[in-house]
Amino acid sequence: MASIRQERVAELLKRELSMIFQREANTWFGGLFITVTQVRIGPDLGLAKVYLSFMAVSDKEKALKSVEEENWRVRKALGGKVGKQLRRVPELNFYLDDSLDFVDEVQRALNS
Repeated sequence: MASIRQERVAELLKRELSMIFQREANTWFGGLFITVTQVRIGPDLGLAKVYLSFMAVSDKEKALKSVEEENWRVRKALGGKVGKQLRRVPELNFYLDDSLDFVDEVQRALNS
């Protein structure tokens, strides 16, 4: 069960990461359309699991790899945004969120 502080920090990170991905998608990620679907943060606020969804991409694993390669740049930009609110910027681990694909498969199965 996440504490109120964890939930607030996770929501702050989600909002700021969304803005970073929206603003820098063309220069850092080759124009990928990236959506931050969820952020989970550890009890010590030192590690954040960031779940991403990619739109109109055939190879999502390759897109995730390109985001992971720019992890240092994303973390630096995040530090510029939340540096006054957090003592330290958490490490970012990116994961592929395939829940939308699962919902789409269920919808197709129900319609068949």
